[in-house]
Amino acid sequence: MSRRPLIVTDCDEVLLHMAAHFRDFVDEAHGVDFALDGNSFVNSMRRQSTGEVLSEEEMWVLLNLFFDTEMHRQNPIAGAVEAMGTLAEKADVVVLTNLKDHRAQTRAAQLAGHGIDARVYTNQGPKGPALKAILNELGAERAFFIDDIAHHHGSVAEEAGHVTRLHFVGEPLMAPYVPCAFTAGQAHARIDTWDEALPWLLARLEEN
Repeated sequence: MSRRPLIVTDCDEVLLHMAAHFRDFVDEAHGVDFALDGNSFVNSMRRQSTGEVLSEEEMWVLLNLFFDTEMHRQNPIAGAVEAMGTLAEKADVVVLTNLKDHRAQTRAAQLAGHGIDARVYTNQGPKGPALKAILNELGAERAFFIDDIAHHHGSVAEEAGHVTRLHFVGEPLMAPYVPCAFTAGQAHARIDTWDEALPWLLARLEEN
């Protein structure tokens, strides 16, 4: 069993901006408007020529194309790189990202290029079972989970209720529209900037 706490963090909108870059990509290359208004991706994408909502299949084609060809667009959320460096002094840090498994090495290299050296776990679907598997593998007695999507916090609460959960939405264009996992009782806090989130995490890391 590891004596160091474990921090399991999402990547997109927690460590790196994604949605704003995806919006620019589909606008420039595919004539699609993507609204950053908190709706699901499939309900937020319309053809500029007709106003038609894209199908779920078309949405996934564009998302996969973005992650295949456009990850170089993504830049860090303000303070994320520094926060991960500080947290790594006191805890083990891994990334749990909802990408297809073959993109794990690409994501790890992407993060390393920005100065975040962390093991990457990929997942599809709710993150509770994946987090539970990571805890079983690494054996940490204390763990923290950081993610921008409320239902992942609900999933983790069900599968590993002892894990401290921070709901974090680092994209300011989206944050006001994202349902709050803290208000819903699924997370222990909702904080959307690293200037505030880092002290909150450090204080809890120092608790016995």
